[in-house]
Amino acid sequence: MKKNQKTYLLLTVVLAIWGILGFKVIRTVNPDSEQNVQNIVSEKFKPMEFKERDTFSIVAHYRDPFLGTLPKSLKPKVPKRISQKKDTLPKREILYTGFIAESSSGHEIFFLTIDGHQQLMAKNEVFRKVKLLSGDPEKVKVHFDGKTKTIPLTQ
Repeated sequence: MKKNQKTYLLLTVVLAIWGILGFKVIRTVNPDSEQNVQNIVSEKFKPMEFKERDTFSIVAHYRDPFLGTLPKSLKPKVPKRISQKKDTLPKREILYTGFIAESSSGHEIFFLTIDGHQQLMAKNEVFRKVKLLSGDPEKVKVHFDGKTKTIPLTQ
């Protein structure tokens, strides 16, 4: 191909492109009124359905790079309720497990188990705030926590 032929070919391609663009611009500026009226009438208005956006918050609990401290919590501190404690003493486990009596002197020793600890006690003796008041082979009377209690023999 010669140089002039290439120039004419390129000139026709450029004129075709500019012609198509010009035609589209003119058509947009001066639209056909009949087509638009029919399109507007035939379309019904449908409102869009909006979905609620999923919200989130970023909680940044990390050390301050300049001060080296953690951020203070923003939640208000709720004062703790102070419950009134009743003066209840723990329940004592006292068992009477047996006794020994000396026949010559009449001295008696009683076997008591107090809170899991076995103890040999004589009358008016105190162990762990438990005082042995009196006793016989079948039962003993003890005094603890301001109360007097009779405990029968257990086997």
